[in-house]
Amino acid sequence: MRSYLDFEKPVAELEAKIDELRTLAANGSDIGDEITKIEEKSAQALAELYANLTPWQKTLVARHPQRPHFTDFINALITEFTPFAGDRKFGEDEALMGGFGRFQGEPICVMGQEKGNSTESRIKHNFGMARPEGYRKAVRLMEMADRFGIPVLSIVDSAGAYPGIGAEERGQAEAIARSTDACLSLGVPNVAIVTGEGMSGGAIAITTANKVLMFEHAIYSVISPEAASSILWRDGTKAQEAANSMKITAQDMLRFGVIDRILSEPAGGAHRDPSAMIARTGEAIAQAFNDLRNFDADGIRRQRRQKFLDIGRKLG
Repeated sequence: MRSYLDFEKPVAELEAKIDELRTLAANGSDIGDEITKIEEKSAQALAELYANLTPWQKTLVARHPQRPHFTDFINALITEFTPFAGDRKFGEDEALMGGFGRFQGEPICVMGQEKGNSTESRIKHNFGMARPEGYRKAVRLMEMADRFGIPVLSIVDSAGAYPGIGAEERGQAEAIARSTDACLSLGVPNVAIVTGEGMSGGAIAITTANKVLMFEHAIYSVISPEAASSILWRDGTKAQEAANSMKITAQDMLRFGVIDRILSEPAGGAHRDPSAMIARTGEAIAQAFNDLRNFDADGIRRQRRQKFLDIGRKLG
């Protein structure tokens, strides 16, 4: 069953009317022309709505629970996937998943946050908010990939690293820093894709890549709008105002040079046609790695280093 966001109410009403008319048509009513007209009106309303989304509305779309998740990309794009568990220091973290498999027949290391798609799975994966052991597992995977010359893919969708007391006691900040450093140190190509939320160091820890891509309605920032609102105005209810001021959209990131490419989403967002979006993502991944194919290990590091130096100079 499709879930609608508040600002999608006009489209929801039209689509509800279409469903009602289809039921009547199934019972023998000759109303095909009327259904077609309303379908066209609905499609136009949806296209116009999504062509003019505010940053806050994009934030809501990026958080839509029906957007494709990490496991959806793995199931559709990666064959022979073997997940790895544990950081060899403390334990397993279900929020940040990763392992090795094949992409278009070639070996690949894949990691990313999984938010879950049901109450049970969301609790299991801690809503995609990784603990220190998740980032240490990421370092373990990247070091192994580097040792065997296997490219690394990160699929990013997280509200941020888990801020609990236990995570802080086990060195959350240090784990994020070491994961970021591991990304920068790789002698193999790494590509990152922000598919929904890319929030805080919890995203940066695995997004510091040669190529960074973003979905059209994804968001990327060092802090969530709610947290920014609490800090700036000591009022968590001003998240919408914060989002509209923070420059967090894919379009902002491309303009600043933080990302390399925006992947367009189906009309109404990736959640309306996950299969098409996943297929489009696979094509973009292949192109990104192909662009890096002729670099040796030193060239890969230089390209990545220069990319982030250029961001600093441009924004400085």
